[in-house]
Amino acid sequence: MLTLYYAPHTCALATHIALEEAGADYDLVRVDFAKSEQRGADYLKINPKGRVPALATEHGILTETPALLIYVAERYSNEGLAPLDDAFDLAQAQAFNSYLCSTVHVAHAHRMRGHRWAEDEATIAGMQRAVPRSVGATFQLIEDGMLKGPWVLGEAFSVCDAYLFTLAQWLEADGIDIAKLPRVIDHRRRVSGREAVIRAIEAELIGG
Repeated sequence: MLTLYYAPHTCALATHIALEEAGADYDLVRVDFAKSEQRGADYLKINPKGRVPALATEHGILTETPALLIYVAERYSNEGLAPLDDAFDLAQAQAFNSYLCSTVHVAHAHRMRGHRWAEDEATIAGMQRAVPRSVGATFQLIEDGMLKGPWVLGEAFSVCDAYLFTLAQWLEADGIDIAKLPRVIDHRRRVSGREAVIRAIEAELIGG
């Protein structure tokens, strides 16, 4: 049995969607950020990084979204959530997810979590002002050259689509002009209509 530790409106949604798409048998545990549960002793025993998502498996705990996504794709390989039979295509999927994790998400985090990188309030404010530009640039790169279409990797829906959808939900709050991203927004719309995605979002809303 798998257990996904999540918080609403975070990148944990990507793994949640992947589990639903895979038809996985799993439990869902909410980590309440409003109560700082991610920094509590109980959760730090699960994930010392104090962040979500974390996925408890029979073999131990996994963290970091790209790792969780490829684990789900590998564990439920019959569902075709990653190009596991082609080394180059799989590497491209990993490259895309790594870009979302290390560049896109980090740029977004500057809007709310500048204290991770600076203590000076003026510096933090400068980071926040830069978010529309920095996040916008990352998504423009995706718009112009990374979407093979109709899905990220081409003809088949994959864990990359779950991850891109998750981060694309934050565009408006980040001050991005979505009129410049028609392909990304069309992708977001299509992913939002998938039954697995609807179930995942509803479960997180019900869970608080």
